[in-house]
Amino acid sequence: LDSLLELRPKAKAAMIVAARRQPGWKVLRSIPFLGAVRVAQLLAIMRTPFRFRTKRNLWPYAGLAVVKHSSANQVFKNGKLQRSKKAPMTRGLNRNHNPLLKAVFKGAATAAASASGPLGEYYKASVSRGVDKDLAKVTLARKIAAVALRLWKKGEVFDPKKLTMQVT
Repeated sequence: LDSLLELRPKAKAAMIVAARRQPGWKVLRSIPFLGAVRVAQLLAIMRTPFRFRTKRNLWPYAGLAVVKHSSANQVFKNGKLQRSKKAPMTRGLNRNHNPLLKAVFKGAATAAASASGPLGEYYKASVSRGVDKDLAKVTLARKIAAVALRLWKKGEVFDPKKLTMQVT
């Protein structure tokens, strides 16, 4: 354990040096609460933003997609199996995902939720609208993931003026 504790700072520094060589480094580092280690992990896991066509393709991979299906979506009527007319209930987040990527985005959301700034204001606005705190945090993590994907694809840096609330 002692030898590993000595190697940890060296490994962290080497990881950051390697990540700085990637083209998305400056773009992702401009996003608040995505520090050097989180950005290095993002770059290592995702490699390129073009793996994901839209944010809706990224969310399931990151474990931030809402699951609404279940095994009870069909009922027997008159001896025939038919789709239930009730809307499917929310079953939580998807289980088949990359746990490290989920930890990156949820860690950034947790840090942003407790701080001031545009992302913190986004979280507070969600909570003030009556959204549960845990769900607001997941929504913030999804927002950070969507912003990171879009900016990385476009090569732009983070601009808090462009951060918008989705109309409900």
